[in-house]
Amino acid sequence: MSPKDLLLALTVVLVWGVNFVIIKVGLHGVPPMLLGALRFALVAFPAILFVPRPKIALKWLLAYGITISFGQFAFLFSAMYVGMPAGLASLVLQSQAFFTLTIAAAVLREPVRWFHLGGMAVAACGLAMIGMAGMSNAGAATGMTTAGFLLTLCAAFSWASGNIVTKRIGPVNVVSLVVWAALIPPVPFFLLSYWMEGPQQIAHSLANIGGASIGAIVYLAFGATVFGYSLWSRLLARYAASQVAPLTLLVPVVGLVSATLLLGERLVPAQWLGGAVVMAGLLLNVFGGRLAARRALA
Repeated sequence: MSPKDLLLALTVVLVWGVNFVIIKVGLHGVPPMLLGALRFALVAFPAILFVPRPKIALKWLLAYGITISFGQFAFLFSAMYVGMPAGLASLVLQSQAFFTLTIAAAVLREPVRWFHLGGMAVAACGLAMIGMAGMSNAGAATGMTTAGFLLTLCAAFSWASGNIVTKRIGPVNVVSLVVWAALIPPVPFFLLSYWMEGPQQIAHSLANIGGASIGAIVYLAFGATVFGYSLWSRLLARYAASQVAPLTLLVPVVGLVSATLLLGERLVPAQWLGGAVVMAGLLLNVFGGRLAARRALA
């Protein structure tokens, strides 16, 4: 990978990692369902006027929009609203990799290798450590709630389900898919906002929306979504996925560091240890195949 493209890749990683801090900022002034509705409405309009519709069946566009665009962020925004720290959210959400493997094995009959199982087992231990630490008195002081932790896992499962949908879709223009799928979430988000948050809170939030909330919505729509996916799809078109995909392991690192520096989040030692164990599981899952291939050649 050229130095210029590596810099672009690291820029996307930075944007996606800081994204979790921005979500927290946005949630200070806008409730989660309304935040989701505004984010995806801004992604879709006016971009659909300039971005061609992806050449896929409507059912797959709906499936992608419901799983990755709506399900993932409905759960993630709710999780962070009820007490999931931004840094831990960026890490726990990476469990989508293991949900993806499990669903792919069950639905698509994809083979599961020893390093996949080992990575899942190691990461599961790390997630258990994070969850148990959050239930302790010391962990509770970090602000993490059991509900927030479980909702983040639901977000990861929704993301994984969307990954399976993407596999079934096959080769497609990623930017077109993301932009046109963004037409779907605003409707359920607005309906849930009206039902769960109420018309009074919606009106109050919109009437008193501040610069920080507006900036957060713009960042989530254009920075994390349009800009991030545009650059990432460009890199995937130029290089093998094996060169690009592992860089996403840096996203939770950026998420944890930025949450510490910008939000003052503090984790207890057991949560840091659990995070390190989860990262070890992710590394085994991503690089285990290369290790197995080298041993076979030795």
